[in-house]
Amino acid sequence: MLNPQSPVPLYHQLADIILARIRSGEYSPGSRIPSENSLAAGYGIGRPTARQATELLVQKRILVRKRGSGTFVRTKQKKEIDLFSLAGTTASFRKEGISVTTSILRKTRLETVRDDPENPFSGQKAYFLSRLSRVEDEPVLLEDIYLHPVLFPGIDRFDLQGRSLSRIVYEHYYMRPVSGKQNFRISYLAGEKALALNITPDTPILSVQRFIHFPQAKNAIYSELYCRTDRFDFSQTIGGLTDD
Repeated sequence: MLNPQSPVPLYHQLADIILARIRSGEYSPGSRIPSENSLAAGYGIGRPTARQATELLVQKRILVRKRGSGTFVRTKQKKEIDLFSLAGTTASFRKEGISVTTSILRKTRLETVRDDPENPFSGQKAYFLSRLSRVEDEPVLLEDIYLHPVLFPGIDRFDLQGRSLSRIVYEHYYMRPVSGKQNFRISYLAGEKALALNITPDTPILSVQRFIHFPQAKNAIYSELYCRTDRFDFSQTIGGLTDD
């Protein structure tokens, strides 16, 4: 049942209950869930609250509304995207047959990186760019990328709109990464980043710190990735790194 004393909003509680029933199989893929009027009566809440709960799951692409029929459990399963392909995350989308478009939010430029103990370029010069990836015109991935200023001279001259950064590094700088690591956490965004990803400040997203090492230097490329997980499952293969 719902707990009115909980700091978690009632519509969030109801959405969690519906989601649990979907995962348990009580509401199977393609099945119709109870109407908002039925949910409101069954849980002693107003219809607007029930509407908020179902709308939250619609936004997460777990439910789908069908005009004149009701609200149903979505049958199409989320695809899994390899988050640690050295060929780049956008290459991982394409490998799954998913059409992805990228746009540059901040063009590449050499700048002094603000103090940040987690950023290997903290307080130093680095090339920086920010880009956004969309699938079916819906933003799914925001990347802030920092590049070694000595290893990648002139990288700011390249137009990275819709182009693979790893391919440019290989074809123009004759370098391939040899290893790397990633740190994962759940984050919440506000301001320009939340607006770019079309999310609200209370929407949890997957935040990833990516460190890429080259023979010439460790941490030659450092990225901060912000991933919406309501449409795709982001994964990492254990046992080696891929480059295709």
